[in-house]
Amino acid sequence: MTNEMRALQKSAPGKGLEMISAPVPEIGPDDVLIRVKKTGICGTDIHIWQWDDWAARTVPTPLITGHEFAGEIVEMGRNVTGLTLGQRCSGEGHLIGKTSRQSRAGKFHLDPETRGIGVNEQGAFADYLRLPAFNVVALPDDVPDDIGAILDPLGNAVHTALSFDLLGEDVLVTGAGPIGIMAAAVARHAGARHVVITDVNQARLDLAGQVADVRPVNVAEEDLRDVIPALGMTQGFDVGLEMSGNQAALDQMVETLVMGGRIALLGIPPGKSPVDWSRIVFKAITIKGVYGREIFETWYKMIAMLQNGLDVSRVITHRFPADAYRDGFDAMLSGQSGKVVLDWT
Repeated sequence: MTNEMRALQKSAPGKGLEMISAPVPEIGPDDVLIRVKKTGICGTDIHIWQWDDWAARTVPTPLITGHEFAGEIVEMGRNVTGLTLGQRCSGEGHLIGKTSRQSRAGKFHLDPETRGIGVNEQGAFADYLRLPAFNVVALPDDVPDDIGAILDPLGNAVHTALSFDLLGEDVLVTGAGPIGIMAAAVARHAGARHVVITDVNQARLDLAGQVADVRPVNVAEEDLRDVIPALGMTQGFDVGLEMSGNQAALDQMVETLVMGGRIALLGIPPGKSPVDWSRIVFKAITIKGVYGREIFETWYKMIAMLQNGLDVSRVITHRFPADAYRDGFDAMLSGQSGKVVLDWT
């Protein structure tokens, strides 16, 4: 195996990334070395590419970015058990500590010491990735690498959608980005009666209709309040999945939920937002903030659903060789894409 690899690096503050030649990572006794085959470009990667205020505050330079991946294990540390060389895998990109109350209670996704590959630690936009064996998730043969490379964002969607019981419920998803679209598909798969997804980007609403049995609503052209009686809902939506980070979308969600409705929040507003808390209180609405994936319950659930008929393959709209990464980022920045996958083989 060569000692050098290709890697996409944020070399210094400023826009863009550059493809460099970097040393292949050396693994420790509890790590594995993964030969990366496919990676997904995430909204987080766009923030890093653009070098916005969040990225400037959060991301050290130089740093190899990327955290959505699928590959195979090519080297294992001496303490690693339960995995095999050549095993196909993806992995949890949140690296947790072991000393917090949350971690010691097994609530790994709530660990305050969490660090992210491709954000705080060297990432997956490379030919090889070092990862703690604890974080490895084996891929079944019937889950292809393209899907393995987007399990991280699918996990965000699954964690959000399964925050509340959806069986027989009417669900509103605000924000038809790739994660919102996948959350809508998960809601239908989990037994929701009606799933409505809103946005002002018609291309992404069209994509949502191709991926799942949902009712897309362009709120710039159609009144959501007219859709409720048209679908036979007498009061409104039971569950809201807020994926947009848009205050107007959240306000609309609050107004169209039933009394006692429930909201799972994944979308992140760009700054502070005014909230009409009295409306939320008087409607007795429950709000849950969602971060990342439940480690590892979300992974078990989403792989089981993929093996039992959940199909999110159409959410991948663009595929590029890794060396054409600029085309991949241009597709994401256009706002007209679904998931974009880079091929490192």
